[in-house]
Amino acid sequence: MIVRCPQEATPLSSPDQMPDDEDEAPAGEVLRLSLAPDQAGGRLDKTLAEAVPDLSRGRIQALLAAGRIRLDGAALTDASAKARAGDYEILIPPPEPATPEPEAIPLTVLYEDAHLIVVDKPAGMAVHPAPGSERGTLVNALLHHCGDSLSGVGGVARPGIVHRIDKDTSGVLVVAKTDAAHRGLSALFAAHDLDRVYVALTRGAPRPERGTIETRIGRSPHDRKKMAVLRTGGREAITHYAVEKTFGAQDKPVAARIACRLETGRTHQIRVHLASKGAPCLGDPIYGAGAPTNAVKDALARSGLKRQALHAQVLGFVHPVTGETLRFESPLPEDMASLEGLLSGL
Repeated sequence: MIVRCPQEATPLSSPDQMPDDEDEAPAGEVLRLSLAPDQAGGRLDKTLAEAVPDLSRGRIQALLAAGRIRLDGAALTDASAKARAGDYEILIPPPEPATPEPEAIPLTVLYEDAHLIVVDKPAGMAVHPAPGSERGTLVNALLHHCGDSLSGVGGVARPGIVHRIDKDTSGVLVVAKTDAAHRGLSALFAAHDLDRVYVALTRGAPRPERGTIETRIGRSPHDRKKMAVLRTGGREAITHYAVEKTFGAQDKPVAARIACRLETGRTHQIRVHLASKGAPCLGDPIYGAGAPTNAVKDALARSGLKRQALHAQVLGFVHPVTGETLRFESPLPEDMASLEGLLSGL
């Protein structure tokens, strides 16, 4: 059984585990639960995430790293340690105090009702505030457009945000305006019960021309700023792809237009998967290793593309409140459409 109670400012068990260099854990909530001997033996983070469905495994890992999980009064930090039987306390901190400010930024709204809003995000706009992108984000624009109606489930820094696309990826994105819609949309994403199609313009073309890329993706062991296909660890990542067009010689295309249907949604998934097939997104500054042909370079320069050529074209799902089947499609933005036109002449 899980017992919830308000958390008073309480000294942590070890000075080494003090959050944010403070002497006390800030007020929040404490979850108390007991693990019986037959529940012990598995990985600690996985066991606790299964015991507390409200907390994801990643959240458990972060709380462990901050020294906010105790067993019989002693702080635990090793997520990979074996779970032991006993009485656990999970100290949940309060939400971050920083609140994004509303900004009058134009939005392309594809659909909106009392429960959710679907927008066509331009390239160059971050979804939510983060270091280096504190202002000018989609959240700032939505706070101005929606006022106080955004769901609070995502926290003060990410109100209503259910999923993200990269700052320099354009396309369709749904945001929750009510907590009920947020929970319902989150369940759809967790179950992979949505239709998500991206269009990529790539250097060369993958072989075969149609298939499924199924790997594990996690932080690169060589560069922590990049994601990579891993042999072990990471998270399962599945992308279904199909080459829609090739450009240049048919037997050795210099570029391609590829439709990618996501089954999972990991960080940089499509970019990493296409690069792993030897066909990275054109213009990708992180995963676009290898130079395109001179003709493709010229097309890139003339098109004005200054980012990875990746666009979230289609988003389809069942409305989590009304049950209505919804499907939204966004045309290629000007920079990608221009590049495709120029490639077609090769």
